[in-house]
Parts: sequence; structure tokens; C-alpha cells
Amino acid sequence: MTRTAALGMLAAAAFSVQPAVAQTKWNLPAAYPADNPHSVNLTMFAKDVAAATGNKLEITVHPGASLFKAPDIKRAVQTGQAQVGEVLISIHENEDPVFGIDVVPFLATSFSDAKKLWAASKPAVEKKLASQGLMVLFAVPWAPQGIYTKKDLNTVEDMKGLKWRAYNVGTARIGELVGAQSVTVQAAELPQALATGVVNSFMSSGGTGYDSKVWETLTNFYDVQAWLPKDITFVNKAAFDALDKPTQEAVLKAAATAEDRGWKMWEEKTNWYLDQLKAKGMKVAPPSDALKAGLKKLGEQLTADWKKKAGADGEAIIAAYEKK
Repeated sequence: MTRTAALGMLAAAAFSVQPAVAQTKWNLPAAYPADNPHSVNLTMFAKDVAAATGNKLEITVHPGASLFKAPDIKRAVQTGQAQVGEVLISIHENEDPVFGIDVVPFLATSFSDAKKLWAASKPAVEKKLASQGLMVLFAVPWAPQGIYTKKDLNTVEDMKGLKWRAYNVGTARIGELVGAQSVTVQAAELPQALATGVVNSFMSSGGTGYDSKVWETLTNFYDVQAWLPKDITFVNKAAFDALDKPTQEAVLKAAATAEDRGWKMWEEKTNWYLDQLKAKGMKVAPPSDALKAGLKKLGEQLTADWKKKAGADGEAIIAAYEKK
């Protein structure tokens, strides 16, 4: 072997034992199907982070409640079983009323108002999550909420006796006030609950109806535009603090992009979802004047309930929202 060849082999060997760039891997559990705009946005967020860090930080998105069920995602991130996660924050209203601000009925019923409400409530939400070891990365809304049923609804009295799917404090309380039978069902279990008759009505967005193929069991969607609930993506603060500064900055930049993109995606998809429901044969209509009036009265009761629970903090958030 020539001296040059020997040196070449030594160099190659030395190169081969050089440590690879350390890679950090995060898991991101989410509750909705892979083709839902929330999940699509999370996948794009993960790709943006990978590209910005040269794959130094790899985030694997687990949609469809495949890693943890929706109510368990927040606890999983708090305890470090996952590093980052996305949840419909209002499902945790029992922990703190501030988590339910975006489902106070008829407080914010458009995307522009929902954005103002998020700006007003964000500091309080961030503070509460920070006390639990979590840091907010971004928030993205759903489309305005309507009511799905198999029977015609002309007044709120027509809701009595319905098997009503609840997914948070607000929807459970609506069921209670109208005399419906409330059953807690998360999004991933909704198709089966509808197919087996566990529930025959619910309040949600056009997106959830589409994901659940609601037209296979129900016939009506009343576009009452009660509220725009939000999903919040948050990270375990200790996991975030363990990243180097450039990687932290890459995550925060990708998060800001994801928030802007997510809001735009839902604004663009809202009417598309309603068109899909119509195309599948569903009746999509605004509520009658009588139903609207009855729901407004329910909304006033629920708003009063929320303000009582939230106290001074709740009053401050609403006051800040109304000034914007």
C-alpha cells in the first residue's frame, strides 16, 4: 500500500468517527385527522422547524389522537411524555375559566373578533399555562360553530330530549339548559358515537362535521355561529429551554408563521366545508328568528355563569376585548 493510500484511509477513518450533529426528536400529539387543517398546519410547522435547523430538531406529528387521546395531551406534555402538543383549550375549562373564554356564546362570532379576543386573553392563558410548565407557541381557531341534528329545529324547545354531544363545559351546559341528554364525546370518537346512536346532535364547526362524515347519520346543520373555539399548540418549557438559542429562535419563528397560516387556512376553508355538507345532501341554513332568540337567551345565561366563575380576571379580559 502506498503511503498516500494509507494516509487516505486514515483520513477516511478519522472522518467516519467524527460525531454526527446531535439531533433532538420531539413528539407532537394532536387530536384531529391528518387531513384536517389543524393537523396539516402542524405538519407544515414541523417541516419549517426541520428546514430552519438543518434537521437538528425533528418534530413528529401524531394526528387523530393516535398517541394520546385529546383530554390526555396536555398532561402528557406537562409530564414530558411528549414535548409539544395541540389541544382544543376549552376542554380544560374546568381547570381554569380562562381556558373557556373563546366559547362564551356570541361573545366573538367572526374571525376578526376571535383574533381580538385571543389578543385580549392571551396574557392570562400564557400565565396559567406557564404555571403548569407549558409555553404557548401558537393558537389557531376553528370555523364558527353550528348545530347538527336529524330533526328540524325551530326553537330551543325542539332540542329537548336530544342525545347531545358535549366536548367542553359550555356545550355540556347548553345541553343541560335545553333539556338534552349530554354525552361527552371527543372528536376522534364522534363518528362511532353517531353511527351507534350514542349521540344524535352536537354543536361544532363544518370541519368536524366533514371529518366525521356527519351526513351518514344526520341531516341538518344550523349555522348559528355561536363561537370560534381555538386549538393551542404549546411546548414543555423544560424541553424548550434545553434547546440552544438558534434552535429556540427557529421554533418561535416557525410558530409565528404557523399561527398566521392557520388562521388563513380556516378562513378559506369555512365556506368550503359548508359547501361539502350541502353537496352530501345536508340542509345547511341559518337559524330561525325564534331559534336565534332562544340561543341568544342561553348565551346570556352562559356568559353570566362564566363571568361569575372567572371573577375579576374574566371581567378584565372582556373589558380589554371590548376596547380593541
